[in-house]
Order: sequence, then structure tokens, then C-alpha cells
Amino acid sequence: MTQHPTTSSATRRRPANNGPKAAPRNRAALVAAAREIYAEQGMDAPLSAIARRAGVGQGVLYRHFPDRAAVAAAVLEENVREVEQAAGADAFSFTAVLGVLTWHLTESAAFIGLLHAGEATGRSGVRAYALILSQRVERALRKRLPEDHPLAAGGDLMLAIAMVSGAVSGPTRAERERRALAAWRLLGVAAEPVRPFGG
Repeated sequence: MTQHPTTSSATRRRPANNGPKAAPRNRAALVAAAREIYAEQGMDAPLSAIARRAGVGQGVLYRHFPDRAAVAAAVLEENVREVEQAAGADAFSFTAVLGVLTWHLTESAAFIGLLHAGEATGRSGVRAYALILSQRVERALRKRLPEDHPLAAGGDLMLAIAMVSGAVSGPTRAERERRALAAWRLLGVAAEPVRPFGG
């Protein structure tokens, strides 16, 4: 008896390879997929899961991102760069920079994972790169941190951010923002307005 492929197996075929024309689209799909996978499984999620979610083979993923750290960089660089830009803007106070940071916390579970890089376990390449990005965030924030601020002492700044990021949960962005601002208030710190840099 001859077996014919079922409809479900036929529909699961990979999309046709469109060559170099597809490269920008594939890269964007991989970054979007990595954001989703990191949000669901954390930053140690298998790269094969990211490729599958993006609808490409692992070879395509490796053409764009030679290793795990490169994927993490692509996903998190924008978050970190906006915090750095806000901290470098003369018009932004420390409170405003914390508002930008808080916006990113409510938008990206992967960014939260980044800020816990010092405690992270798992693959060392991702952990090492996440630690570098986390240090960049801390340096940016300290540029605007007043010397007499309650978070100026020792490691209090990053500890407070870790505490707030731990409170960022909820099914909607509005709920996550509400919880983050409540956590800042409990710490006696203002962090507003919550918005992206330039938003």
C-alpha cells in the first residue's frame, strides 16, 4: 500500500530558499524569534528553538549569528543603547533615565534576564556577554545618579533594579508597568515617565 504525505506534513515544509534577497528578512525573523524564545525559556534556550520559531534552518541562524553571544547581543543591544542614550542626554534627569529603563523592563523579559547576569547560571558565553551589557547599563545609570541619592552607595543601584525587575510580571504591559512603579515607590525611588528614549 502506497503512503501519501498527509496535509499536515506537507504544510510543515520549510519556506523556499530565496538566497541573498532573504538575508535581511531572515535576520529580522531570527531576532524576533529570539526575543520570544528568551521570554518563554530564558537566555539559555537552545538555538535550534530560535531557528524553528523563525522558520529557518540552523545554518541560516549561524550565517547571521556565529554564536550564542551574538544572538543575545542582537536581541539586547537596542535596550542597552536606549538606556545609554537617555543617560547621555542633557535633558534627562536620573528619574527620567530610570523611566526609560523601566519601560524596557516592562517590554522585554530578556532584558530582565540581562540585569540578573551576575547571578546567572548556564552557558558561559551568554552569561559573559550578558554581564558586559549589564555593566554598560550600570555605568550609564551612574552618569546621572546624584551623589546624595539613596541608591548611590555600593551595589545598591543594581540590587534595587534587580528587585524591581523581579516585580515586573503580569499578562499586560500596563500591569507590568503598574507593578514596576509600585516597586520603585516601595524603595522610595521615583522613576517616571515610563517611556522609550525619544518616545
